[in-house]
Amino acid sequence: MNLRSLLELDAHLSDQLRVAEKPGMLRNIAVFFAHSGDSWFWALALLLGWFFSSALWKQWEVVEFFGILGLAGVVLAIKFLVRRERPQGEWGSIYRNTDPHSFPSGHAARAFLIAVVAGALAPLWLGIFLWVWAPLVSLARVAMGVHYLSDVIAGALLGALIGVIGLQIYPPMVDWLVSWVGFPLW
Repeated sequence: MNLRSLLELDAHLSDQLRVAEKPGMLRNIAVFFAHSGDSWFWALALLLGWFFSSALWKQWEVVEFFGILGLAGVVLAIKFLVRRERPQGEWGSIYRNTDPHSFPSGHAARAFLIAVVAGALAPLWLGIFLWVWAPLVSLARVAMGVHYLSDVIAGALLGALIGVIGLQIYPPMVDWLVSWVGFPLW
């Protein structure tokens, strides 16, 4: 099987999951999950949460925030190297206009990074919740026609990998941040 036939299979499978043009409950659920992984939402929620939470939550919020920030750079670099166009469609014009490239899915990468870090640092109930949520975000991006299935699979793997790497380096990073800011962050 050559690359062209793999891409055709990817497009066919992605089209089978698509609900963007089909009104109804499934489409509404897909819209909700497709947006729930937006970077602006997570950045704002983590920043606001940091001001109103305990030390345990602040630690998780700081690691998530900087993980998302670093991941965004990696995802954008890969997108501009690969330059795969998004599937054709009407839904998600904000994504289509600001980022015309689909591989890898930044939403899938972000969702899985969030789940990995939460699984290690957040309370168990939140880790479980986010591990259920992450694949739903990823599939919703395909269902709404802004990504191919391979985009979200690559994004999920990338996000999980960066999350695991981030968890290995976060204690020294926290020490550096504390020395740079001049006071403990939590």
